[in-house]
Amino acid sequence: MLYHLSISNYALIDAADIEFDKGFTVITGETGAGKSIMLGALSLILGQRADSLVIRDKDKKCVVEAGFNIEGYDLQPLFNSEDVDYDNSTVVRREILPGGKSRAFVNDTPVTLSFLKALSDRLLDIHSQHQNLLLGDYKYQLTVVDSVANNEAQRVSYSSEYNNYKRLLKERAGLIELNEKQRADRDYWEFQHKQLKDAALREDEQADLERELEQLSHIEEVKTSLSLADTLLSSGETPVVDQIHIIYSETEKVGRFLEEGRDLVGRLKSLYIELKDIATEISEKSINLDLDPERLRFVQDRLDLIYSLQQKHHVADIKGLLELMRDLEGKLEMLDAFDEDIEKLNKEISQSKARLSIAASALSESRKKVFTTITKSIEAQLTGLGMPNARFQISHLKAPDYRDDGEDVIQFLFSANKNAELCEIPKVASGGEMSRLMLCIKSLLSSAKGLPTIIFDEIDTGVSGEVADRMGRIMQGMAKEIQVISITHLPQIAGKGQHHFKVFKRDTESQTISEICKLDNDGRVLEIAGMLSGSQLSEAAMSNARDLMR
Repeated sequence: MLYHLSISNYALIDAADIEFDKGFTVITGETGAGKSIMLGALSLILGQRADSLVIRDKDKKCVVEAGFNIEGYDLQPLFNSEDVDYDNSTVVRREILPGGKSRAFVNDTPVTLSFLKALSDRLLDIHSQHQNLLLGDYKYQLTVVDSVANNEAQRVSYSSEYNNYKRLLKERAGLIELNEKQRADRDYWEFQHKQLKDAALREDEQADLERELEQLSHIEEVKTSLSLADTLLSSGETPVVDQIHIIYSETEKVGRFLEEGRDLVGRLKSLYIELKDIATEISEKSINLDLDPERLRFVQDRLDLIYSLQQKHHVADIKGLLELMRDLEGKLEMLDAFDEDIEKLNKEISQSKARLSIAASALSESRKKVFTTITKSIEAQLTGLGMPNARFQISHLKAPDYRDDGEDVIQFLFSANKNAELCEIPKVASGGEMSRLMLCIKSLLSSAKGLPTIIFDEIDTGVSGEVADRMGRIMQGMAKEIQVISITHLPQIAGKGQHHFKVFKRDTESQTISEICKLDNDGRVLEIAGMLSGSQLSEAAMSNARDLMR
């Protein structure tokens, strides 16, 4: 339950500290006194969007802090999931800085707004006036049924199967779309692959061919140079090889007379043998080296093919062409495997749909089981609220396809008058009737969901007199199980409260501020009497106020 609320620097509220008790609390005050401002501040605790416009003093931060007693509500796992310290007395704080940035804390640990919303959904329900419009909303109606059915396990099971089923359908659609696109490209891919495969490329081929082309392109120059070298070494008037042989022979004759002679002879002999060998090799190359036009054309054509393929496919070398060929092979293999993949997916989809059908049926059954309970409860409470001829019914149809919340199409139908046709609530219910309907539903939900606290913001709009008195009694009954806080303009409801706060405005020399105070018994009599008769308090109004409080 909510046991403390502290607000500072928020809109018209300079500073407010409110201590709440269990049971039924009422909050009253003139229109515009600031009751909605207090709820706006509390909505920050629930994770609502923060706006720097609400900061009263723009040089200071706005702080809203709420204390909750959460013992017995099984919230430890939620705290553990976000690594937040758990305490039975949990304090939630929201700060809005002058620049507009906001921060949230739970037990002084920084938390995300998503965690704040998840926590507040388990702690507090605020019914604002516009929520009456939810009575005609399909999603809200389904939420009401699910809360009473307490079917979270069935909903989780269905959601898991539904998400898997939708994933498989999306995967199949993507595969079919990809296959159709790829089949349109198949002929082109096959042509490209055949062209690369027929080229029979080798990764190191290009460098070898480029070197050979260089040689073949200069064959005449090479042959001329080799012939000249052969002539100088072995032919002509004074062949170099013969001269070296003469030098070697003459040195050998005198080598024995010179100290260094043997060494020179050995070196000259080696030179002669090496030079003679070189001369023989050059001579042979010169003789065998002839221009081969066929080979030249082959090398040129081969390189032209390689260059054209590289330019066509925008790659720098043969390695890139080979990688492209392997990639095309993979695409063609994938096309060939499409039928097999689709068949496998269809089987998975069929199995998933069968499981989804079971989960949907279980979820649907859990909902249908509580239709009678909801109908009887709401009709009984409407009778107690002065609508003895009211009828309430839940229309149920099966959706043509599975949806994210099941296969049930639910519609709340209502009739306020005897023998009147049942219709959708927004079409036939007046403002007062919608208020009474929503109170009945909130009463049902409060016990079903096990929420610690519910706050009604003028749920009594459009009612008065005996009906208002009965609405107050319903809230009293709810307050035996949970904490109920009601913001009201009706003395019949204010008189039912166990605790009573008054919101009022006070003018200072420089500003108007909203304040809230807890009323004692005498203060309550005066406040309720004022709600009955206005500013001129009569003894009859005072007496009536005491009667209402009794």
